[in-house]
Amino acid sequence: MENILQETKFIMDKYHIKANKSLGQNFLISEEVIKTIVDCSNITKEDLVIEIGPGLGTLTKDLLEKASKVICIELDKKMVNILKDRFLLYKNFELLNQDILQVDLKNIIQQEKSKNQIKKVKVVANLPYYITTPIIMKLLEEELELDTITVMIQKEVANRLIAIPGDKEAGGITYSVYYYAEAEAIIEVPKDSFLPEPEVTSKVIKLKIRKEPPVKIERKEILFRIIKCAFMQRRKTLLNALVNTKVFINKEQGEQILKKLNLPITIRPENLSLQDYANITKLAFPLKS
Repeated sequence: MENILQETKFIMDKYHIKANKSLGQNFLISEEVIKTIVDCSNITKEDLVIEIGPGLGTLTKDLLEKASKVICIELDKKMVNILKDRFLLYKNFELLNQDILQVDLKNIIQQEKSKNQIKKVKVVANLPYYITTPIIMKLLEEELELDTITVMIQKEVANRLIAIPGDKEAGGITYSVYYYAEAEAIIEVPKDSFLPEPEVTSKVIKLKIRKEPPVKIERKEILFRIIKCAFMQRRKTLLNALVNTKVFINKEQGEQILKKLNLPITIRPENLSLQDYANITKLAFPLKS
């Protein structure tokens, strides 16, 4: 840790940098964590890596050594100047000074695949904690040609993302992640792995994008709307939550649907499987023939 700590302090002094709290900046200074992230990403010379929020480039350096190409997407102009200086001599480095939520990743990936011998595309990132969920949902919902997403995020959020539907940790987002990817925990990261120390413990997780979703559903946007409505009122029973949000026309319809699916009318939103929600979707919103 000492070497990276010295290097980080040197770069911060040289460029007169302070961590920007509004951008959720905490600079990683643990060699062990960096090595773990890179190793578990299984990066080869045939891979394109997209790094979100590279900051000072601590992780970038190792990614450049392993990958065919690394595209870094960084919002903070101060960081952009540092990254340009640091990796000037790397032929496989590209930098975009943009907001990740506004970037057309589909187009970038298509272009890279057409002009380079890229086999797999992998996202690696130490994500800003204040926009973790929107970034992960963008990566999943846009159905990009991704192989894996390896990210460091707040532990509490990580536990929700990698939970299995039906677990007590499950939230609305658990079901979305499960639909698109197989998730696993990699390593817990203590606060002292960063400069400055964040207020929360972090966790590295890896999402392996599924080739096929685990449930067959023709209108997945309705499925996810129903899940969202269920978890908006997670202290209530599923029946009450879906009646209150007008998913069920009334209590009678809701009771009929739950009875047909052999689900107790007292069941709570987090106790259902993804297949249960898919079955509710089909019965509550049947396709018109």
